[in-house]
Amino acid sequence: MAEKIGFLGMGLMGRLMAARVLEKSTEKGYDLMVYNRTQEKTRTLAEAGAEVARTPAEIARWADLLILMLTGPEAVDAVLEGEEGILGAQGGAKTLINMSTVPPKYSRNLERRLQEKGLVFVEAPVAGSVKPAKTGDLAILAGGPQERVNELAELMECMGKKIIYCGPVGMGTAMKMSVNLLLGIMMEGICEAVNFGEKCGLDRDFVFNVLTSGALGSGLYNGKAEMILSGEYDVEFPFRHLLKDIGFVLETAEENGAAVPGASNLSDLLAQGVDGGLGDLDMAALKKVLEDLSTGS
Repeated sequence: MAEKIGFLGMGLMGRLMAARVLEKSTEKGYDLMVYNRTQEKTRTLAEAGAEVARTPAEIARWADLLILMLTGPEAVDAVLEGEEGILGAQGGAKTLINMSTVPPKYSRNLERRLQEKGLVFVEAPVAGSVKPAKTGDLAILAGGPQERVNELAELMECMGKKIIYCGPVGMGTAMKMSVNLLLGIMMEGICEAVNFGEKCGLDRDFVFNVLTSGALGSGLYNGKAEMILSGEYDVEFPFRHLLKDIGFVLETAEENGAAVPGASNLSDLLAQGVDGGLGDLDMAALKKVLEDLSTGS
């Protein structure tokens, strides 16, 4: 009998990740049902053979296992609660995997809420953006009961090339916070250095190529080179999502007594960018924020 997988959240990442599960469905023995608040975003997957649910409760009753890939805690709560929410559904799913980016404290509270309803909870946020989501090359940062994580590895490998077990619930999301903290600081750093060089009279391409030609080069910088050099910030990781995630870092740092001065400065810059209308551009638009802050711009 095929395992029924319910996937909620057809945003930039979720739609690509669900497509990977659907692509592997015949080989792995999965049936897939998808849900999104805006049903138009399910159309491509429906045309490819996925079933579409009208409500979170419908998908919860149908599925053996649920995957959430949503924008954050508010969106997760929205599909859990209410008359047509997951928690109000009777029967159906016994395991829920949250792949959304949320703070560790929220993840631990979510585990308790789900346990009260008889659901096993696994957190599995991802490291990577649109390109690795499309090719199934994400890194998945799992937290929860290790035996259940091991059992779910085959499913998660449809979406990611590496499954990293981080510990109990809260540790996967803590690792995700660490990843996105470094991601944001690195992105701001290259944008600041290139902008500085330009202001000193150097050519933009020259500065970028020198900075990334040696030990300072990285996959991140290679992937963002075209955006930084062209000033065209086609979205892979939305600017506003990085602001949200750095807010989670600051919240978690305060709870744990961690000094994060880089995150504080980055949050201010990201907030200025969102206020300036850059929220739906890629995070590489930090370059635009720094240009606007520079004198003589």
